[in-house]
Amino acid sequence: MNDEISNEAELILSVSELSREARYLLEENFPAVMVEGEISNIAMPASGHWYLTLKDESAQIRCAMFRNRNMRVRFKPEDGMQVLVKGKVSLYEGRGDFQLIVERMEERGDGALLRAFEQLKEKLHQEGLFDDALKKELPALPRHIGVITSPTGAAVRDIISTLRRRFPAIAVTVMPVTVQGDSAADEIIHAIEVANRKNGCLSNLDLLIIGRGGGSLEDLWSFNNEALARCIFASDLPIVSAVGHEVDFTIADFVADLRAATPTAAAEIISPDQEEYRLLFSAYTRQFAAIIEEMISQKQQSVLWLKKRLKHPGRKLQEHAQALDEKEARLQRAFNNRLHMIKGQLKQLHLGIRAHTPQRMIRVYQQEYKNKGHRLLKAIRQDLQNKKLQLAEHSHALNTVSPLSTLGRGYSITYSDTHQVITDYQSVKAGDTIRSRLLNGEIISKVDTSIKLKDTSQKQGKVEKSS
Repeated sequence: MNDEISNEAELILSVSELSREARYLLEENFPAVMVEGEISNIAMPASGHWYLTLKDESAQIRCAMFRNRNMRVRFKPEDGMQVLVKGKVSLYEGRGDFQLIVERMEERGDGALLRAFEQLKEKLHQEGLFDDALKKELPALPRHIGVITSPTGAAVRDIISTLRRRFPAIAVTVMPVTVQGDSAADEIIHAIEVANRKNGCLSNLDLLIIGRGGGSLEDLWSFNNEALARCIFASDLPIVSAVGHEVDFTIADFVADLRAATPTAAAEIISPDQEEYRLLFSAYTRQFAAIIEEMISQKQQSVLWLKKRLKHPGRKLQEHAQALDEKEARLQRAFNNRLHMIKGQLKQLHLGIRAHTPQRMIRVYQQEYKNKGHRLLKAIRQDLQNKKLQLAEHSHALNTVSPLSTLGRGYSITYSDTHQVITDYQSVKAGDTIRSRLLNGEIISKVDTSIKLKDTSQKQGKVEKSS
């Protein structure tokens, strides 16, 4: 019995020892974790440390974020906020509480995007980028417009179909870009810069449409980019923003010279209705015909008035009358010839108008634009193929000369404490700290001595490991 108690006594631990062992066990098995949850019971005492509870539908965990870490958080956490944290699992020995030591915290969901949207909106508004007085006027009848959007989306189809229906004579150039993702804003900026080049292939553009279909706040986030907003503001060409649906608003909408509720609405705003022009041409034709008929009627009245003034008081007057009759006959022939000539001219003008009717010109332009569209699409595809081949060649060349390949063969690069590459043993002295970059990490060392080798093709220094 005494032996059993003695053996059991050897296993007895104090509360502190048990807590410490439990903490070591947690920290060794969970070096770093990422956890998402909702903040509750957050406390920010005068010490500067943050203490909070992170919870979801079925569980919660206490968290601590010390001052040297929470100083890097760019927002103020509040109860109910959804966040993503990175930290180490641990145990607070003083209370025996299981907890998470937070090292990094980020906002999650649309809340962070809306906050960033409002901050950028206020900043650009204060700088005057939304000022109506600085917005450029759109041309009444653009001859050539550029459409910056996805070449496969519904937006480009809506814009082109609307322009063909309302005024097919307007030339349209689609500048394909991605409208969602990390690279979308940069591609749109590049397209705007290309369109604004005075000596480029698109130097005859009258205005630009930037658009895409609807989506969530995250889907439209590329159009809330600050660099894109400044590029739109600096554009020499007027820009119409047609992003999303009627209820969607982006920073691009506020900076653009005109905001359209949808891509279809943008095409309708910038294009006139060809039916109005057709009615105007018909009115001019009727007006010209009425003017010509009035001129003929006036001439006929003049002839009748002259005929009434003729008098025959005698033979002399009869001779004069006979001469006058001859002159009248000549005048009549001249008038008839003139009238015939005017009718011929009218006929030629009528034939010329028929040859240049809007319907015929529309058909000619439609066929011409269709052919140009096919050639443009073919050229774009060929250019994309060439760019892919160039990218593959450049990637291969870059991998060939990459310093990582050299490091992978066992070499290293040594830097001074000022991050300068060391190539001469005289550039360091005893006691200096140096860093040796390897393929998968760094070695920080302290110089003991540096020695010049007789063979200058190899250099080395005797170092002492510091950490």
